[in-house]
Amino acid sequence: MNRAPAVAKVNLALVVGPRRNDDRHEVATVLQRIDLADRIAVEPASKLSVKGFAEDTLVRGALEELAAAAGTKPRWAARIWKQIPVAAGLGGGSSDAATALRLANEMLPEPLSAEALHELAARLGADVPFFLTAGPQLGEGTGTDLRPLDLPQDYWIVLVLPKDARKESTASVYAAFDQRGGEDGYAERRARLDKTLAAVHRASDLAGLPPNDLASSPLTDELRELGAFRADVSGAGPTVYGLFQHRKPAAAAERALRRVGRTWLSVPTWYG
Repeated sequence: MNRAPAVAKVNLALVVGPRRNDDRHEVATVLQRIDLADRIAVEPASKLSVKGFAEDTLVRGALEELAAAAGTKPRWAARIWKQIPVAAGLGGGSSDAATALRLANEMLPEPLSAEALHELAARLGADVPFFLTAGPQLGEGTGTDLRPLDLPQDYWIVLVLPKDARKESTASVYAAFDQRGGEDGYAERRARLDKTLAAVHRASDLAGLPPNDLASSPLTDELRELGAFRADVSGAGPTVYGLFQHRKPAAAAERALRRVGRTWLSVPTWYG
């Protein structure tokens, strides 16, 4: 049996542009792993099964796609231990799928190449290829074209999932973006993103990244008041994060915000 953590991510920036010819939106997003993680186990079996999380569709779909690409039948038993909140903007399902792909691929007599695995992952979801890489990445195009980033990792992260928060469907989030003319000013926001990334030397320099184009939250102001040098929504939400230079104020902020929802104190991590 192969086992591995399936870590969450935060979007340190998410800039969204116009619709492409394939009807998807152009995006530029800064993806950073954090140490909040599910755990995935995969072992050979007579048929495909996925246990531990009844709502799963992504791990099962990933293993079926891997078997088809390898010209074999999906003969694996997978188990998921969930810690990452579901539909929270933290990429838990995508990370589970990527981790299961990697573990199962290692068991194949002729494993798929890294390039073939990336292509397969991109068909499963925009975030899935990211979880097959190491280190922070800039996701471009639809988010699946990845470029490594050399970013500081020495800061603390407070995550807040507000009570009764429900994530809207991705389609509805992008529809609302279109209705409000969200693509206007994309070139300027993208230029700001590139300029800030080129100038990042210390963790506090991440404060200059543009805010999330898809979602916002009043909790970002409260996190800044509590000492965060950057606060924003991750992905399409609803989880909000704050970045802190030191553990003590981060831990104090995490305790203070327990009244508004579930909270976690986390740190960046380089790999799953």
